[in-house]
Amino acid sequence: MNTADAATARRATRWPLAQGLVLLALLAMALALLPLHDDAWWPAPPRPDRWWWATLLALAYAGFNLATWRRTRRAAAKAVADAAVDADADTLVVHASQAGFAQEIAERTAASLRAAGLQVRLRGIADVDAAALARASRLLLVASTTGEGDPPDPALRFVREVMGGDIALPGLRYAVLALGDRSYRRYCGFGHQLDQWLRGAGATPLFDLVEVDNGDSGALRHWQHHLGVIADAPELPDWTPARYDAWTLRERRELNPGSVGGAVFQLALLPPAGTDASWQAGDIAEVGPRQSPVAVAGLLQALSLDGDAPVQASGATLSLAALLSRCHLPDVADARDLGPQALADTLTPLPHREYSIASIPSEGSLQLLLRRMLRPDGSPGIGSGWLCEHARIGEGIDLRIRGNSNFHAPPASRPMILVGNGTGIAGLRAHLAARAATGATRNWLLFGERGITHDFFHREAIAAWLADGTLRRLDLAFSRDAGGAGHVAIPGAAGDAQGLHACYVQDALRAQRARLLDWVDDGACVYVCGSLRGMAPGVDSALREVLGATRVDAMLADGRYRRDVY
Repeated sequence: MNTADAATARRATRWPLAQGLVLLALLAMALALLPLHDDAWWPAPPRPDRWWWATLLALAYAGFNLATWRRTRRAAAKAVADAAVDADADTLVVHASQAGFAQEIAERTAASLRAAGLQVRLRGIADVDAAALARASRLLLVASTTGEGDPPDPALRFVREVMGGDIALPGLRYAVLALGDRSYRRYCGFGHQLDQWLRGAGATPLFDLVEVDNGDSGALRHWQHHLGVIADAPELPDWTPARYDAWTLRERRELNPGSVGGAVFQLALLPPAGTDASWQAGDIAEVGPRQSPVAVAGLLQALSLDGDAPVQASGATLSLAALLSRCHLPDVADARDLGPQALADTLTPLPHREYSIASIPSEGSLQLLLRRMLRPDGSPGIGSGWLCEHARIGEGIDLRIRGNSNFHAPPASRPMILVGNGTGIAGLRAHLAARAATGATRNWLLFGERGITHDFFHREAIAAWLADGTLRRLDLAFSRDAGGAGHVAIPGAAGDAQGLHACYVQDALRAQRARLLDWVDDGACVYVCGSLRGMAPGVDSALREVLGATRVDAMLADGRYRRDVY
């Protein structure tokens, strides 16, 4: 509740009190006038029983007013407390809804962030003004689109008075969830309008706009994934768990032994037998992680339960151990007196993990590239620990492919600039494999990591593409390597086709300013994949510095600048 709302609530508490005071004043006046009348002024006084009824009614009315006063007083106290919380909350969740779906998603968004410990204000867009935006440091907008790209009715005042005014929001970080229907020409039009307006006002995106086609659950899970990232709460439960297929882990190898950074693994997976799995470069693999077998066995032993005991969960029968492996593990103290089924009924499924796909179907397997994440105590995280350590070769992996149209390739005839760091090379590698398959050769890769000795991921494939002309230009930025610019020893590559920089990938872009302008002038698309913190905003800043903010915004609007960052 904002300050005006709290003030209104406080005024409401005064009304019952004012009523009581008026009644007391009227009674006092009546008693004061009684001496002016003689005994005959009332020829037919009421009978005693009616006096009793009148007294009871008066007391009932007084009690009603007292109860109303106490209830509204409590409401006012809560309103004041809510207003104080609002004043401290720096996250504003806003819904622009026509039929209620955007409001529902905004309410779920706010609830998820609150569960992660954030203080959140939830507002309809009709109740948001420029001052509210200026007070917030983080804004999450859930916006529906009506007709051919029009705003919903509750947003009309906001469009007219706030978006139509002169406002600067340089300190605001924001994200937009755009709800729409792909059958319409201006798909998610109002969401894109909000995104462009916020960028123009100087606000900084937390992550790129997420489009939702007719309530697609995969896109909503992608939004939830980002919520977990910004709230530093990766274990937030999925609103709608993914329906996975059982893929087989065929291969796993560490790519950077000896690196000062975290261990990075390449995985190859095969689809279920008899299925014709397909995906495009840019698509995402949603993986259902599992707990460490050691952790599950330890819990079962502590509870003296049989892991093979059958239990029911989500309409299916499976063993208790299998269910525990897919869920958050409870505290032993909370589960000590529960039987297998009672324990199963208390479990919460683990949320999915998202990984960029590093291959195309014609390569024979779905390849992933991921860094093993470690907790403060040195133990691996659940998702990366499962895939990098615990899952055995030949074992089943719960996996679902989610189409990611926002990162699909441009036409083969258009030049492509691919920029990424770390495991972000995965999504870029898939695009390069697809470009090689179509014969497209106007490709420029800029990749950054720590050191060339250990962290030049997919070196063999990149060298082959540079040698056969699929890559026209390669720039590598290794931040821990000294020595400045140089050349990478890749046989068969032209001298001007490669460069080595002792800096970050965004600095390599600036160093290639003239080349960047030439490629963009020639119609090139810019695709960025990798870290949301550090690299992605750094690359965006370099692009705006070299190309100008107006041109970068235009490239965003027409799809020539796309990002898959996490």
